[in-house]
Amino acid sequence: MSMTISEKILAAHAGRSELRPGELLEVAVDFALGNDITAPFAIEAFRRAGAKKVFDPERVALIPDHFTPNKDIASAMQVKGIREFAAEQHLTHFYEVGRMGIEHALLPEQGLVLPGDVVIGADSHTCTYGALGAFATGVGSTDLAAVMMTGKIWFKVPSSMKFVFRGKLRPWVGGKDLILYTIGQIGVDGARYGAMELTGEVIATLPMADRFSMSNMAIEAGAKVGIIPPDAITEQYVKERAKRSYRFYESDADARYERTYEWDVSAFEPMVALPHSPENVRLVTELPRIPIHQVVIGSCTNGRFEDLQQAAKILKGKRVAPGVRCLIIPATQEVYRQALRAGLMEIFIDAEAAVSTPTCGPCLGGHMGILAAGERAVATTNRNFLGRMGHAESEVYLSNPAVAAASAIAGYIAHPDAI
Repeated sequence: MSMTISEKILAAHAGRSELRPGELLEVAVDFALGNDITAPFAIEAFRRAGAKKVFDPERVALIPDHFTPNKDIASAMQVKGIREFAAEQHLTHFYEVGRMGIEHALLPEQGLVLPGDVVIGADSHTCTYGALGAFATGVGSTDLAAVMMTGKIWFKVPSSMKFVFRGKLRPWVGGKDLILYTIGQIGVDGARYGAMELTGEVIATLPMADRFSMSNMAIEAGAKVGIIPPDAITEQYVKERAKRSYRFYESDADARYERTYEWDVSAFEPMVALPHSPENVRLVTELPRIPIHQVVIGSCTNGRFEDLQQAAKILKGKRVAPGVRCLIIPATQEVYRQALRAGLMEIFIDAEAAVSTPTCGPCLGGHMGILAAGERAVATTNRNFLGRMGHAESEVYLSNPAVAAASAIAGYIAHPDAI
């Protein structure tokens, strides 16, 4: 029986030779994770169930990245609780401030999530790891508790949808623009509980940073997973990082898809998602001069070294516009180190941007970049829902790092070529 890459991974982890969309099955989990918001609830459920030990202390990671460095007593107590649980369970992968990075950048960087894996995380953007060719998806805290106990989870096999990107990308256009366009075309529920398979000659040339960005935002189209078939670029990324063996899967040539979309992206320009939805997509060149107050360059979507490099190309030798705050947030400590060695930090500081330790803080309106009423932000994050980054009367515009940096200099949403 012919199967897609997602179906093959699930079948292998369920001990099945074949399966069909819609089936319910129990699958073995290779890796599980929680953060400082979701893990406390999972730990509480774990204890209520009477569990004593996690299924494998090498396969569970706890990463305090949302409200860290701790912003108040409540967040400090949350992290204290997961810190104590990690020590009690002898978890190898607890990441304290100073070691910590944004979870969906940190775990691939550390070689802990790998091609062919089934990965679950109590965070919706766990689908990021689909960029490696893994079946990775977000779950609730009680599901995480069950996995921590048993190492298994129940799934309904999703239908697969194929997205084929053809052509050649223009300058300043990357993975963020491709996924914004896709969400704009199919809507925030266009792939609901589906497996988005991202393919085509354009995807085959994308570096891993852009692939992570695309898979990260699959959930913004309602998808269960956004998966990219692994190839030589994937292999180059994982071969020196991998902490265990891995396997590449690929879809059969005659695999069945619920729907297939094909786009020639050769004429694409940088795109922006306007408030208050990732599907509200426009070309930057279509927008009037929309004044802004804040720019955030970072997050699990666009906080990798390549993203900071792109921003630095725009910011070099220039200064952030008066009245605009520009926040630069490397996704991990290693990204921070790379940026230091490459001289990017000097560029950012000379441009009068503020550089932060790794954190999710402003993305979810947690801390370190909250918007006041009437303020607008351009952000390389993944969501721009009402009140997402602060006050309900604020606005968030989603873009790639180049557009965000150009906007910081211009003081309004701008195309990089306009700077």
